[in-house]
Amino acid sequence: MLDYELTSTRIGQEATFYRPLRQGPSPVFLVAKRGFDLWFSVMLLPLLCVTSVMLLLLNPFFNSGPVFFAQIRMGRHCRPFLAYKFRSMSPRQRALRGPFDPLEADRIPALGRFIRRSRLDELPQILNVIKGEMSLIGPRPDYVGHARHYNRTMPGYRSRHSVRPGISGLAQTEIGYVQCADTVQAKVQADLRYIQTMGPMQEIRIFWRTILTVLCLKGQ
Repeated sequence: MLDYELTSTRIGQEATFYRPLRQGPSPVFLVAKRGFDLWFSVMLLPLLCVTSVMLLLLNPFFNSGPVFFAQIRMGRHCRPFLAYKFRSMSPRQRALRGPFDPLEADRIPALGRFIRRSRLDELPQILNVIKGEMSLIGPRPDYVGHARHYNRTMPGYRSRHSVRPGISGLAQTEIGYVQCADTVQAKVQADLRYIQTMGPMQEIRIFWRTILTVLCLKGQ
């Protein structure tokens, strides 16, 4: 049922130094944001259950292997956590792709392409939201091995971890999938801009653009 990606990092063992931004969201907004995260995630639980059962039935024919995929990613305050997804790629023991390597499209079957384009692969992360490890909207959490590299080489990258990572975010709606140093830096700048200007209108705008991406099957 669950495909784990192996890593040498133990969850909760590492908390890389990060530099918080001077400006940020108000406490009232953060409380309201957390309340909406919990309410909306609980509302999505039935969809998660139905989709899980459907993939359990379809996977043996179209994408043989576990239904779920778990990967250690870098979260708030640079603390690693286990992020959940529906598996869209063929199983493999550990990640071999480097921080700037292209997506391994040859490992994505037709069913996997559909759940990626519809963003259904991200749906299990509502469990991370309920656990308090993620938010619906925020900087996307990177694979912890890649994140360590970015921490060392990308100006401002640590600061994007001053808030909970999100299932969707400003960088995802503006830039999309990143594959090179320039686009990673653009993603960092978008995430820092999001943190500096967090507020209800921006959350609604990102949320709406994410819904359009799902409905139009524009995920990657």
